[in-house]
Amino acid sequence: MIILSNSLLKQKRFAFSLQENNITVGFLNNAKDIWLRDFMPVKTRDGRYVSFRYEPSYLKDSPELRTDFKRDLEAEVREKFGIEAEYCDINLDGGNVVFSPSKETAIVSDRVFSENPGRAQDGLLAELERTLAAKVIVIPALKSDMTGHADGMVRFVNETTVVGNKTPYPYGHEQTVKKVLNRHGLRVIDFPYFDSKGISAVGTYLNFLETDDAIFLPVFGHEADGEAVAAATGIFKKRVLPVRCEEIAREGGCLNCISWET
Repeated sequence: MIILSNSLLKQKRFAFSLQENNITVGFLNNAKDIWLRDFMPVKTRDGRYVSFRYEPSYLKDSPELRTDFKRDLEAEVREKFGIEAEYCDINLDGGNVVFSPSKETAIVSDRVFSENPGRAQDGLLAELERTLAAKVIVIPALKSDMTGHADGMVRFVNETTVVGNKTPYPYGHEQTVKKVLNRHGLRVIDFPYFDSKGISAVGTYLNFLETDDAIFLPVFGHEADGEAVAAATGIFKKRVLPVRCEEIAREGGCLNCISWET
């Protein structure tokens, strides 16, 4: 089941595409924003749901947009979906956790360190690995991205391969990310991308939603859309279902950001 917030006006294309493809869609009434990936619990490979502290620095001055899972959603999630979550005091957005298919490996950006000041990095990383029951690889956050999320930079294809944003620059941030992942034995395939500047996620094709048999791919009415569809089809060997989402993307995220799965 794919869960969305009840802000259907912005998400109606996506909700319709999911339902049209026989995917059950559930809705949350008490979320303060549409970015469910960030404040909903993270599901680990041993079947636990972990709710991390959600106090991102980029919402410091906008408390009305910050959903507190325990206060705002825990009862609704338990009642509707029968899910109980344990709590972890690490300040971490769910969008900054990118799991491999087995969930034995997770990629996070180094934003997790700056969001947890006063904690030694080695100790924080060790606790995060215990909590996620996974090996954790830390990549540098993109400084121009206010969220610093890993799911705007990389996604897994299989246990040893990821896709990363393609860049024309030989010494750009994407190349630095690629070198880090290579050192951990991961092959990186370039994935179509264009920089729309500012907080906008328009151009971030790899922020797709992946289900068992399909890739719901964000597209933006841009000339690069066809290249992205072709690349996803060739890499993932699944149905690729394009979903126009530039309105949502202009606010800083795409399809992975606005969805959560049980």
